[in-house]
Amino acid sequence: MAVKNIDPELAEELLAKAREAATRAYCPYSNFHVGAAILVGNQIYTGANVENASYGLTICAERTASFAAVLAGHIRFDAIAVSCVDVSADHAQLHPEMLMPCGACRQLLSEFAEPETVILVDRAGKFKLKDLLPNAFRLLNRPNN
Repeated sequence: MAVKNIDPELAEELLAKAREAATRAYCPYSNFHVGAAILVGNQIYTGANVENASYGLTICAERTASFAAVLAGHIRFDAIAVSCVDVSADHAQLHPEMLMPCGACRQLLSEFAEPETVILVDRAGKFKLKDLLPNAFRLLNRPNN
């Protein structure tokens, strides 16, 4: 079940796991370390961005964390945290959009999270998936619809 309101201690734990995952990012081209943490029940799955010289093959942190959770047998996420640790405090305050999940990640998360699911974006705030991706594309025969 999607977490609609998250306990502050759990929120901080998820953000800490996302920050920690960002330290493991492979990003020699952008030098933009991003980490994500996904809560499923009492388990947390993490991921980081992994770049490739062929830029189209690069994968975002939110997607690596999602794939880790799915490979562990989960297809419904309870909460998600994302951290872009290389964005300076000044830039984060002036340009919070630099901290947000990209459109592809928002769409992927909508496959495994409900519209009410909490998305914690480090230094930007707490959002619901439906606020980050209104009218997400969904097929009618989606599993567990």
